Amino acid sequence: MLHDICQAPVSLDDPELVAEWNGMIRAFMAHGTATPTHLGAVLSGAPDFAMGHAAKGLFSLMMGRKELNAVAREAGTTAVAALATSGGTARERLWVRALGEWLDGRPSGAIAAMERVLAEHPTDTLSAKVSHAIRFILGDGVGMRASIENVLDAHKGHALEGYVHGCHAFTLEETGDYDGAEAAGLKGLQLATDDAWGLHAVAHVYDMTARPDHGIALIENNCAAWDHCNNFRYHVWWHKALLHLDRGENDIVLALYDQQIRADKTDDYRDIANATSLLMRLELEGTAVGDRWDELADFAQGRTDDGCLVFADLHYQLALGAAGRDGAQSSLAARFAVDAARQGEMPARVADPGKAALTGLNAFAEGRYDDAFRNLAAARPGMQTIGGSHAQRDVFERMTIDAGLRSGMYDATEALLEDRIARRAGAIDRFSATRLANISDARRIPAQ
Repeated sequence: MLHDICQAPVSLDDPELVAEWNGMIRAFMAHGTATPTHLGAVLSGAPDFAMGHAAKGLFSLMMGRKELNAVAREAGTTAVAALATSGGTARERLWVRALGEWLDGRPSGAIAAMERVLAEHPTDTLSAKVSHAIRFILGDGVGMRASIENVLDAHKGHALEGYVHGCHAFTLEETGDYDGAEAAGLKGLQLATDDAWGLHAVAHVYDMTARPDHGIALIENNCAAWDHCNNFRYHVWWHKALLHLDRGENDIVLALYDQQIRADKTDDYRDIANATSLLMRLELEGTAVGDRWDELADFAQGRTDDGCLVFADLHYQLALGAAGRDGAQSSLAARFAVDAARQGEMPARVADPGKAALTGLNAFAEGRYDDAFRNLAAARPGMQTIGGSHAQRDVFERMTIDAGLRSGMYDATEALLEDRIARRAGAIDRFSATRLANISDARRIPAQ
C-alpha cells in the first residue's frame, strides 16, 4: 500500500493520485488556493476514495455556511458508500466517522475521531490540522495545545514539521505563553516559508503584547508566507490593520480596509468578521467610516437564518446594527430564541453566551449602553466558546468596556480593563491606555 506525505497508508493505487493528495495536504496546511483543485483531481481519478469525500465534507462544514451543509451531507453519503464498495484503512474509516459525527451535531465527536487517528499515526499532520481547526471553531484553546503537543516529537524531521510548529505557536499564544508562541512561530517559518498560520500566530503575539512595530515588520518582511493564500490573506491584512490601529494610524487602517480587506466583496463569514470588527473598532475610536456598513449589512441580512456558528452570527449583527436593519436584527434574535431551546453542542452556545451577547449588541447599536454593558458583561465569561481567537473576540470586549464607560459604570469597567491587561501579559495597548485615562478624567469631574 502507498503512503502519503503524512507517512500514513492511503487507499490510492496510482502514484500520480498520491501526488495530488499530497499537494492537497500541503495546500491545506498553507491555506493555499490550490486545495480544492488537488482534491478535485483526486476524487476525479479515484471516485471510491472515501477519505477524499470525507475531506470534502469536513472542509465544507468548516466554511460555516448553511447551504454547504447539503454539500457535506452528500459527501458523507458518498464516503459511506465508497467504504462499502472498496473498503479503506482504519484512518480513512475514522475520517468518515468524523464527518458523520459533525453532521449529527457533534463536532466534539469529529475531534475524537481525529484524535484516534493521531494515536495510531502521530505523524499525520493533516489529521492534526483538522483537529486543530475544529477545536478552533469550538474555542478549545487548551485542547488545541494538548493535541498539537502530543504530535510534536513525531514531527521532528518530518516534511511538514514547520506547519506543526505554526499550529503550536497559535495554541501557545491562545493559552498565554507569548514568548513560547513567538519562538515556535518563527521556527516554523524557517522550516515552512509559506506557513501563513504560523506567521499569523506571531502577529497575534505582537497584538496581544502591544508591539505593533514588530508585527507590522513581521508581516511586511514575510510576504511569501501569506500572499499565496486563499481568503486567509484578507485576515493577515486585517492583522496588519489592527497593528496600525494600535499606533493610531486610522487613515492607514481605512486604506487597508478599502484596498485589501474588502477589495473583493466576498460573503465568507470570516471575511465579514474581519470587516465588521475592524469598522466597529474604528468607530469606537471616533473615526467615521461612511457608508461602508451598507454592503456588509446586505450580506448579513441574507444570513440571519444560517445558524451555523454563533461567532459568525454576532459579526452579522455588528453590520445589521450599524446599518440600522431593524427587521433583520429582529429575525436574527427570533432565530436565536428558537435555536437556544434546542439540544446539542452548537445550540448550547446560542443559549449561553449567544443570546446575552446578541441582546447586548442590539442595545449598543440603539444607544442603550446600560443594557449593552449588562448583557455583554454577562456573556463575557462564556465568549471563548463561540470560537475564534482572542484578537477576534476582542471587538466584543472593547464594546463591553465602552458601553460601561458610556453608562457611567466606572468601577466595573475598570475591573474589566484590568483583567484585559492581565490576560495580555500586563501590556497596555492604545485602547486600554485611552480608556483608563477616560475613567480617570470622569472621576475628577464633580458630581452634579
